[in-house]
Amino acid sequence: MLVVLWLLFFWRLFTPIASDQASLTTGDFSGQFVAFGAYQYERLARGEIPLWNPYNNGGLPLIADTQAAVFYPPRWFTIGLSALAGGWSYNALQLEMTFHALLYSILMYAFVRRLTRGAEQSRLAALIAAIIIGYGGYTTGYPPLQLAVLEAACWLPLVALGILEATRGRKIEWRFLALAAFALGLSWLAGHPQTSWFITYVAAAYFLYRCTVSGIGWLRAAAALALLTFTTVGVTAVTLFPGIEYLLSTSREGLDFAAKGNGFPFRDIAQFTFPGSVSQWSPLYVGIPALFFTAVALSRRQGESRFWLIVLVVGLLHSLGANSAFYYLSYNIVPGLRFFRGQERAAVVVANSLAVSAGLGVVAAATWQNQQNRLRALRSWRWFTLALIAIAILTLFAWVYDANVWDEFFSIASRSAVVAAVAYLIISRYLSHPKQGALHAALITLIAFELFSVNIDHPVNYDPIPASEQLSMTPPPLVQHALDDDNAGQPFRVDGFRGLLDNNGSLYGLMDMRGISPLWLKGTEIIVYADHVDNPLAWELFAVKYVFSGSENLSIPSSVVAKGEDHFGVVYLHRLENPRAFAQLYYDADVVDNDSWALELMGDIRWDERAKIVLNQRPKLELPGLAAVESVAVETFAPESITLKVSTEHNAILSLSLPHYIGWEALVDDRPAGIIRAYASLSAVEIPAGERTVTLRYAPLSYALGGIFSLLTWLALALLAVLSLWRR
Repeated sequence: MLVVLWLLFFWRLFTPIASDQASLTTGDFSGQFVAFGAYQYERLARGEIPLWNPYNNGGLPLIADTQAAVFYPPRWFTIGLSALAGGWSYNALQLEMTFHALLYSILMYAFVRRLTRGAEQSRLAALIAAIIIGYGGYTTGYPPLQLAVLEAACWLPLVALGILEATRGRKIEWRFLALAAFALGLSWLAGHPQTSWFITYVAAAYFLYRCTVSGIGWLRAAAALALLTFTTVGVTAVTLFPGIEYLLSTSREGLDFAAKGNGFPFRDIAQFTFPGSVSQWSPLYVGIPALFFTAVALSRRQGESRFWLIVLVVGLLHSLGANSAFYYLSYNIVPGLRFFRGQERAAVVVANSLAVSAGLGVVAAATWQNQQNRLRALRSWRWFTLALIAIAILTLFAWVYDANVWDEFFSIASRSAVVAAVAYLIISRYLSHPKQGALHAALITLIAFELFSVNIDHPVNYDPIPASEQLSMTPPPLVQHALDDDNAGQPFRVDGFRGLLDNNGSLYGLMDMRGISPLWLKGTEIIVYADHVDNPLAWELFAVKYVFSGSENLSIPSSVVAKGEDHFGVVYLHRLENPRAFAQLYYDADVVDNDSWALELMGDIRWDERAKIVLNQRPKLELPGLAAVESVAVETFAPESITLKVSTEHNAILSLSLPHYIGWEALVDDRPAGIIRAYASLSAVEIPAGERTVTLRYAPLSYALGGIFSLLTWLALALLAVLSLWRR
């Protein structure tokens, strides 16, 4: 049944009839995930691990950019299937999204089924919980477009299932604890640390709760929790270690409290019953019948309902961000919270808690023997239904008075009132006849019908066009014009603020100084976004040769070599008349103490960017101060390896349009040479006079250590799985 519902919900993404097809709208999905996926596909298809990406943000460590999900197993599966199908496509990632939506519902079914094992109507409860989490407002809202969010969230039920099975008795079942750690590791590998961070806290709390109710001693519980943590870190260490290293070097690390405190406004709580009334998405919406069963579970206080109530309340309070005093308290107490903004993403906790609670409520309602309590619950539900009907009637009068203002809310309120009324009729019968199959079918149909009516084909998420028309996998003419310039084999960048857009430099293989990846190296972002439209300093430092612009004239000499359009309007492709080379020699330097001084110096109108290099430390070689006979040529250029031939009569500083970042190492004539930080963000190498071969390699120690740790962990888990199956 879950597979049938899945096919029905996403049928427009599966149908072969072009006129009926829909596809995920462009935005973060296309500009971030499809583009990075294309780069991963290209590199993995050649048998290479994409550690560095030179095509966006002026260059970034892709292995450390969490949303790239370089080692996420389902992504490798998608890439493998794409290779068999003939190449990377927009639809390939769409199908990966739909697979995770199905997986989410199946894993929730498995968890609630085992949680209610042996109880009456366990199967019905699990099915309803699965439908709620699979097609509620959270899973069908922004997570499909911000794919890493959905892929990180979907593993929570499996984490909970592993913890549940590991703690059923007074002794911990280590194989199930390993399953929980593996699932939690997959969540972290999926590439949205904030969502995985929420899940990790829920998992830790659930484990401690289960140990308490099962009578497991605190010493054993502490040891098991340490093992759970250690194994989870091992599963994801290959990207976690580089990711932490990268995060500490980015501008995100410097966000203040105000930037991190945004969350749901209080009025968003209305979307529990009136989805779409406040914002374009309704992450808190799980359907009206789910609210009744959640209330039943909480009123019965059976099983684990109290735990999930606490999780629900904490998650909801946190999702309000700085709109609630709760965030001011937790910000100073909860480890890790300072790294994340967008506290409304705690909706993942709310949605899962409500789905589980609704499942528990279905079981509780089926075993409710106290007639008085049943009548009290029905009376409360009747008043709730009447309240919704009254709101719908009041909205009707408002709609008659001003249809333009009240039309949308009248539609929302009417639907909620009708659903509540039908739910009351079905639920009142279910409480008296919980074993009647027709009522089960009616409940499932109502819940699915309501959630599908609100969320299927959501106009914010889907466009009524085939996936092949959303984004061209081949470069548009303007982009191709820049690609056709081989520049005598010397690398160069473009400014793709218009025309190229987003992270499409990775999609088409054109090095862009811009990008929409949320993690930027300190200094780099300040320079690149000092001016969105006309930025000569960034063009100089990042070796930009072509500028995609909406203006026919730039502030420095250039010529328009092509003209085209993007969805913002006319785009001109400018070729700069005197672009800086990717590698350039300097014979004099301004030495400053820190990045702030460097940025201030470069902002001075008297500063000549071609006369001196700006360094953050004094070079060891003595510089002549005057230019000499020289030549610099890039012999080989690959993402993680660059080789240059340098000839100079005097000592010099080789300035490179390469971000200064941990993990890059330089060799001059095969001897290690230090890399100096230049221009508050870029790299430089000291070059003794003479003919020199300079080699730069990106080989981060964090990746090597993380890779070894992850390899050993995965092998240990595989061995444990084989032994477990063998014993069975």
